[in-house]
Amino acid sequence: MFNSSSLHAAAINGWTLSIPFGVRQVMRRQSTCELHFSFGMLSFVSAVIANAGISDGGIGGMMAEWFSWRTLAGQGAPGRRRVLLPIAAAACTVALAAGCHPVSSGTGNGHPGPRPHPSPSASQTSPTPEPTTSSSSPTATAGPTPTDQPTPTTEPTLTDQPTDTPTTEPTPTPDPTPSPTPAPTPTGPVAIPGGHVCGNASVLSGPASPPPGAITVPAGDDSGVDLGMGGITYWFAPGVHTLAPGEFAQIQPGTGSAYIGGPGAILDGQHVNDSAFGGGSADVTISYLTIQNFGQPGGNQDQGVVNHDSATSWTIDHSTITDNAGAGVMLGSHDTLLADCLKDNEQYGFNAYSPSGPASLVLTGNEITGNDTFNYEAKYPGCGCSGGGKFWDVDTADVTGNWVTGNHSVGLWADTNNRGFLISGNYIADNYAYGIVYEISYNAEIVDNTFVRNGIGEGSTDPGFPTAAVYISESGADPRVNSRFSLTFLIAGNTFQDNWSGVILWESANRFCGSPANTSSADCTLVNPTVATLSTCDAANIANEPYYDDCRWKTQNVLVTDNTFNFDPATAGASCTAAIGCGFNGLFSQYGTFPSWSPYQGTVVEQHITQSQNDRFSVNTYTGPWQFMAGELGTIVTWSQWLASYGQDVASLLGA
Repeated sequence: MFNSSSLHAAAINGWTLSIPFGVRQVMRRQSTCELHFSFGMLSFVSAVIANAGISDGGIGGMMAEWFSWRTLAGQGAPGRRRVLLPIAAAACTVALAAGCHPVSSGTGNGHPGPRPHPSPSASQTSPTPEPTTSSSSPTATAGPTPTDQPTPTTEPTLTDQPTDTPTTEPTPTPDPTPSPTPAPTPTGPVAIPGGHVCGNASVLSGPASPPPGAITVPAGDDSGVDLGMGGITYWFAPGVHTLAPGEFAQIQPGTGSAYIGGPGAILDGQHVNDSAFGGGSADVTISYLTIQNFGQPGGNQDQGVVNHDSATSWTIDHSTITDNAGAGVMLGSHDTLLADCLKDNEQYGFNAYSPSGPASLVLTGNEITGNDTFNYEAKYPGCGCSGGGKFWDVDTADVTGNWVTGNHSVGLWADTNNRGFLISGNYIADNYAYGIVYEISYNAEIVDNTFVRNGIGEGSTDPGFPTAAVYISESGADPRVNSRFSLTFLIAGNTFQDNWSGVILWESANRFCGSPANTSSADCTLVNPTVATLSTCDAANIANEPYYDDCRWKTQNVLVTDNTFNFDPATAGASCTAAIGCGFNGLFSQYGTFPSWSPYQGTVVEQHITQSQNDRFSVNTYTGPWQFMAGELGTIVTWSQWLASYGQDVASLLGA
């Protein structure tokens, strides 16, 4: 985390510059305020430099590229877009005093995608008379082939929760319509000293007696209990609970209901019931329950066990959701996951999807581990349908203070028209493939996270592409997309330790709206949605403006700054060599070839991503034998070429 008392030093051309982290954070955080500098301010800075007698060449090496994205607009040469650090700090202070405003968050136009089959219409735990068929899931680019993972090393920890002493099971209270117990309000990352969420009784054990006015649900067969009333708090007594027999038996909550488990309360689907909670009611709370064994092995593809229908304003907290087929949880708008253990589910720990696109999600203090046990990418190559968690067309998400470890595919995957994401303070480790994938999406901050040993499984099996801890694919910042973080896509303040590769910024030359190479074939870009559409981004229009620009998802305005990259190839094994993409940061595309009517053939996109889309690495610290890939996939450049030819990693330090 940034600390105002910590200092960052860079020694360049005989100068040593020390800048408090807190000052740099104010400078770079558009989520805190937008700093607006007039040309008059720039003239003032120029005058100070001139009066000080410092030549342009003398200050060139001291310039902060990480500050240039905020101080000057346009695509000028890097040397003309930097500001001397002490003067930059003063200018920042002046701008703050003059007034700055927070970036507003807005709701974009969601694009419906394929939808899991609906839950049964019954409001209690009885089977529906006939099944419905599932539709296909959203697809993505070719995914990894997962295998088992190593055990994570020491990780951040979460705050203790009091553990109540179990008492004798109470009888139901007489009041038929009590108010539900309010759900916990997430206040930020939870710290648990000395332990994980999963298996941590101090976090996951619920109240030993029912809250006032609650209805007690005895352990055993709950099929005779009406669990669908609105505005009711249900307390599940310790022990194993089951639903009615039948694939489609589930709990369909009423609006405003709460379901709270006592210590050791388990809701078990026995691999008979497909889902535990479904329906469309809002404002539902599920707390302190273990929910397990729902769905047939290998079944429930793209379905969810908890909140099956992606209903809105659900809070799922302090619960263990494990060993289920499909996704452990589906997320709809205004849903919250807080201090949960999402473990060893067959497809995802969670899947954020709804027909209109979820908005305003909060995921804080969860442990998301060991998911994709069915190994979906091996069974359905290229499905892009696995991982610790998947986001699809989500408008605004806070993903903070989570452990995302040991998943048998990608850790966190934001796929197709996501925007306004804050991914901060997470520990992301030992995932088989990429730690984070942000794909054909917009406007995010990935800050203050720790990435350890991600991609080691996938990397050794995919020599054609560096498997990175953070993989940005056709994604960047665009102010035309109405969300926060729309000026700069920021990757900052992170620590990278012994991942297969670090940060890869990629844009496929062949992928655009209307292209057969776009695997999200039902979706188009968000930058000009009334003009650039699936029907207009075609062979007749694509070479002309605005279609030429607006039909592409672009890796643009990405700033990778103030990160620490540590790399010891021995930790990845003997297969970790530069020849197969181990140990890289990169900024590149590929030679465009497809489709035949594409105007992006040849080196067009390679030139755009490296020269004119404002993508920058800067002020990073490297330790170990790092390699760099630039321009075209497979082109390895030296550190000197990375700096001089591509203008990358200005004011960064490369150590042995």
